[in-house]
Amino acid sequence: MMSRLILACGLVMGWTALSCATSGNETSGREAKAGVKPPATDSDQPADYPGLHNVVAFADGLYSGSVPEGRAGFESLAAMGIRTVISVDGAEPEVAAAKAHGLRYVHLPIGYHGMDRGRTLEIARAIKDLPGPAYLHCHHGKHRSAGALGAAAVTLGLRSPEEAAARMRVSGTAPNYTGLYQGVADATKASMNELAAADNAFPEVWKASGLVKTMVEIDEVFEHLRAIEKAGWTAPKDHPDLVPVAEAGRIADLLRHLQENDRVKARPVEFRRMLLSGSRLAESLEDGLGTTGAPPLELSARLKLINQSCLDCHARYRD
Repeated sequence: MMSRLILACGLVMGWTALSCATSGNETSGREAKAGVKPPATDSDQPADYPGLHNVVAFADGLYSGSVPEGRAGFESLAAMGIRTVISVDGAEPEVAAAKAHGLRYVHLPIGYHGMDRGRTLEIARAIKDLPGPAYLHCHHGKHRSAGALGAAAVTLGLRSPEEAAARMRVSGTAPNYTGLYQGVADATKASMNELAAADNAFPEVWKASGLVKTMVEIDEVFEHLRAIEKAGWTAPKDHPDLVPVAEAGRIADLLRHLQENDRVKARPVEFRRMLLSGSRLAESLEDGLGTTGAPPLELSARLKLINQSCLDCHARYRD
């Protein structure tokens, strides 16, 4: 009996801590000290800060936005009073940079199809247990982070599903991301016992593997190729180690090697055909950067075709 009373008291204190962590008074105190005002919970436009984009408040002390970009991004988070950063992106977070600014990182990636109840509860518990305010991010801060925070806010009883979906629209979550919206629509307020049973490992880095890891790497290579294109199809001055033809070859190889992935083999044949088509388009860009020496406009056209191929496949099979 005594142990049950202690557990009950602990859970009540946890809910009280959540209320304190997300209270306007605590946030206001940090604002006054740092001089940076986070967006309001009723703002109908995302906010931008140095190194942070698309920042939207889902509740007091709970924000969604883009990945912090370098030192400026973490400085902006610290100046906003953020204490916990939760990444739902597949890419490995910059844990050391966060710690240097007094921030705790938690890495709980989700897909564009949304997340199951277990992952929703993990994120909700991280928000409840760890110091607030909290900032959730994916890469651009428009889709996955908004969906994850929307579902977590409902799970914690801070928003209704309709209110959370409205905040997702402020973030710019496109209507065709049906899995993310459905995750919020299906979310319900968790009981204290349900939250207490959720995983509280709160990893700083979630080790992705297989299909997820490859997709993250492809996204990284695309960013490299866009920088190369911007530099006139040469190595950028701030990233001289990038070899244009090698980066195009990396995408071709990654898409081609996915054919051997067990999860990919279990997908429809058309999915595998689309991956192979993307690989061949990447090979064309590789040839243009290497043996054939295509002009810049032609190279840009080939990169656009690869990107469109990935978007078409993504739109059809992400859920």
